Amino acid sequence: MITEQQILTALKDVKDPEINRSVVELNMVRNIKISGKEVSLDIILTIQGCPLKVKIQEDVVNAIKALGAEKVEVTFGAMTDKERAELSAKLRGEQQSATQAGVPRLLTPESKTTFIAITSGKGGVGKSTVTVNLAVALARQGKKVGIIDADIYGFSVPDMMGIEQRPTVINETILPVPRFGVQVMSMGFFVEDNTPVIWRGPMLGKMLRNFFSEVSWDDLDYMILDLPPGTGDVALDVHTMIPQSKEIIVTTPHATAAFVAARAGAMAIKTNHEILGVVENMAYYACPKCGEKEYVFGRGGGAKLAQELHTELLAQIPLGQPENHPSEPDFSPSIYKAETEIGQMYEEMAKRVIAKTNK
Repeated sequence: MITEQQILTALKDVKDPEINRSVVELNMVRNIKISGKEVSLDIILTIQGCPLKVKIQEDVVNAIKALGAEKVEVTFGAMTDKERAELSAKLRGEQQSATQAGVPRLLTPESKTTFIAITSGKGGVGKSTVTVNLAVALARQGKKVGIIDADIYGFSVPDMMGIEQRPTVINETILPVPRFGVQVMSMGFFVEDNTPVIWRGPMLGKMLRNFFSEVSWDDLDYMILDLPPGTGDVALDVHTMIPQSKEIIVTTPHATAAFVAARAGAMAIKTNHEILGVVENMAYYACPKCGEKEYVFGRGGGAKLAQELHTELLAQIPLGQPENHPSEPDFSPSIYKAETEIGQMYEEMAKRVIAKTNK
């Protein structure tokens, strides 16, 4: 006969997708009742109407049926205000615990997280496309990955990854949105109807700091920062706030784009940030029928930039469109599937990044 302890043990592997903690650890499992091979229980959600309720239900049912149960009935409830306040206090305490008061956990010297800023000299070179696909490729390699969409004016990561939900807020704690195994935070979550953001430098810096101090991140292997193009306020804040950050510079093959991107590389060198390499995006167009390559934007810009910055050319990504259909449950406009040719290029780039960062 199935026991309550067996059920609790099995449910330790079931996580709340937003908090990335076990439903048992979060005390979400209540009122377990067992009658032969029939099991009923309550799952107490952090908020009423949790957008990932169906996922939690499937995982709970599958875990209990694996024990031999034939019928599993799950009833959902919501935490009380007091329970939410206690959970929020716990998450905030873990997030802000540091050797120096006021320093978010991810930014302390003891943090195991590797920060990688994705930058470019100018807009329109596919920097955000590289960001989201590298992050997903790292997650496919088994790494714990987060993205901060720090391109405050040109935020696009949620749309590119097909994210339709907003972050869950438990009292004063914000939970990053999980997608394709990556935890995501973006200014786009807090802007209504694609409204333009009209902010000056100090406000931008405050928002970036809030993304570290107010968001309950998991213990990440990698935090990928999608920076605005150029060398403006946000880039300066990142160089000041995260001196240990590494950088990947994105360019197109065009000589002018590479020339402008060199400025971002020069800034990284002057601030002692290690450049992991250069990604040449839109490197060529491969004819789907004959396979012949056409170099639409010229040739050699990425290699020349890498040589100038004394780093390596990590990848040459061709022009392409992900073969995703809106009817698919995991649809996204910009994420390449792992089995596709370009998806494999990102997988190889992720492996090179892992090797270069000793993860």
